[in-house]
Amino acid sequence: MKILVVDDEKTLVKGITFNLENEGYKVEAAYDGEEAIEMARNGDFGLIIMDVMMPKLNGFEACMRIREFSKVPIILLTAKSEDADKILGFEYGADDYITKPFNIAELKARVRALLRRSTMVETTVSANVLTSGPIRIDTERRSSFRDGVEVELTAKEFDLVELLMRNPGKVYSRENLLSLVWGFDYQGDIRTVDVHIRRLREKLEPVPSQPEKIMTKWGVGYYFKD
Repeated sequence: MKILVVDDEKTLVKGITFNLENEGYKVEAAYDGEEAIEMARNGDFGLIIMDVMMPKLNGFEACMRIREFSKVPIILLTAKSEDADKILGFEYGADDYITKPFNIAELKARVRALLRRSTMVETTVSANVLTSGPIRIDTERRSSFRDGVEVELTAKEFDLVELLMRNPGKVYSRENLLSLVWGFDYQGDIRTVDVHIRRLREKLEPVPSQPEKIMTKWGVGYYFKD
């Protein structure tokens, strides 16, 4: 996990960096608001710790600018303790607020808690979104994409590709797929599975005649290659 520490007090930055690196984090530093925005835009940070009172651009303004392109968790540091300043920080997009002087143990605890909450949100989102190569499906919105372009699937086509993507490498016979997707009491033609597989390839595979993801195990059935 990489953390960006932003403060014009270089001694404070050095102390925070030392303590966070001892916790196993990778830390980078910026010393004014403009530099913080540039680094946040180009760096893959999991968290930003930023002072409010800085040259060029203060922490409130920098936080607001970062929120235009990133949802990275932000902890604001300030010498002020008035509730109005805390409320202002949250309105500008901060996730937490700590008043100087602070106990480094408290800061580390805030960092761990915020990263834990952030990771929980990301895990929930990723559980709803399945991605492999050019294919991406959002199981909550029931939307599907190929190379970032939305593709319309029927209800059964979506259920079929979701089942295959959730179980990569597992080979399903036509009978298994009929039972799991259409229901055990389905009385239609077993070849409907082949038709739906062909349609999925036409919609989701870059070259349907040479599938890379929705594969056939000859004589057995179908599977998803991750």
